Amino acid sequence: MAAPTPTPRKFLGRLSLPERTFVADALRTETVGGVLLLVAAVAALIWANSPLGDSYTAVSDFHVGPAALGLDLSIQHWTADGLLAIFFFVAGIELKRELVAGELRDPKAAALPVIAAVCGMAVPALVYTLTVTAGGGSYDGWAVPTATDIAFALAVLAVIGTSLPSALRAFLLTLAVVDDLFAILIIAIFFTADLNFAALGGAVVGLGVFWLLLRKNVRGWYVYVPLALVVWGLMYNSGVHSTVAGVAMGLMLRCTRREGEKRSPGERIEHLVRPLSAGLAVPLFALFSAGVTVSGQSLGDVFSKPETLGVVLGLVVGKAVGIFGGTWLAARFTRAELNDDLAWPDVFAVAALAGIGFTVSLLIGELAFAGDPVLTDEVKAAVLLGSLIAAVFSAILLKLRVRKYRALVDDEERDEDEDGIPDVYEQDNPEYHLRMAEIYEKRAQEHRRKAELARASRDGGDGGGGDRDA
Repeated sequence: MAAPTPTPRKFLGRLSLPERTFVADALRTETVGGVLLLVAAVAALIWANSPLGDSYTAVSDFHVGPAALGLDLSIQHWTADGLLAIFFFVAGIELKRELVAGELRDPKAAALPVIAAVCGMAVPALVYTLTVTAGGGSYDGWAVPTATDIAFALAVLAVIGTSLPSALRAFLLTLAVVDDLFAILIIAIFFTADLNFAALGGAVVGLGVFWLLLRKNVRGWYVYVPLALVVWGLMYNSGVHSTVAGVAMGLMLRCTRREGEKRSPGERIEHLVRPLSAGLAVPLFALFSAGVTVSGQSLGDVFSKPETLGVVLGLVVGKAVGIFGGTWLAARFTRAELNDDLAWPDVFAVAALAGIGFTVSLLIGELAFAGDPVLTDEVKAAVLLGSLIAAVFSAILLKLRVRKYRALVDDEERDEDEDGIPDVYEQDNPEYHLRMAEIYEKRAQEHRRKAELARASRDGGDGGGGDRDA
């Protein structure tokens, strides 16, 4: 007897209910943060290009902090090295959760989004490298167009009024998480200054203490927050970029639930810290990083200099081609079939949306061209322009399918029996069907009653009319 043919795996299929709930909660906060990010970026551009532009520079360059601890930093520096550590702390928790309880816990299921994310970083870097090779520019900025900004991307969705089905939203979130991981590795490996081994050793010891306290189930923010600040300060002084400390601490949190827990410690802390990251840390970073002088000539220079042109092409072309191409190839070789409700143009639209590379791209741009402030500002302008083009392009693609997405989202959220669980997750539950049968019976009885009243009213009206005719 022949063995049954295995059913091909579905790519971008329906999420489990807990995963869908987690993704919805996480992206809801990121969407609000993304809108604030947009507002901060626009405010920075207006401020820097207004008659008060000198004050923008003065505030950004204003130094504050204890010099004795090596922390006499500018405001702009504090937002990039200090506040973004909070952002990367949340990214570390996201990554840990994805690895132990999310889409990345199953190697077979994780293969496709991971390959897509890797290709979505490799191809932009390749596009940048080819561009600067042809134009004779600097290779230092190869990593600038590799990052995706999930908050900015979600803000674009909010602005254009498009709600993606949960599978596409989860795919975008997974891409961003893997993207953040590789961005962290890039920063740690390629943008580490001369090492101070004493400070680095102190940071490692601090991380060890942090891990030990977690294992011993020690609780209290008054223990962990001061320790985290010490670790951050030591990491900064070590020469390794200080955001690595945030990621390391995030990865140490437990993200699996024990019996009786509604949320793991990692999920609970992420729920508390994510609004601080999305609503304060990232918008303030944008406010003091996106303020570049914009003019007709500077915008023209973006398309004439190899470094800036490489950034724009990397974000707009490299991201879309890399993610879509990696997804298509991975699906073909793993024999994973696309969800019947979606089509490959949907994947391409999300890939184009991932070309919005704001926060981490700006950070890497500052690190890559730290010795050339003029080129740093030009690369920042290229990031802004490339992200804008990617946003407009993806918005057009997504709008073409907005009716289909709306119908899918409505199906996912429909809860006719009002038990708090969407109906699509209860099709195998007999009690759900019994509840629905009772609901429909009540509706049928109500319609029969209304039919009888309508018939009685009509008959009474006809009788009255007949008497008058007589």
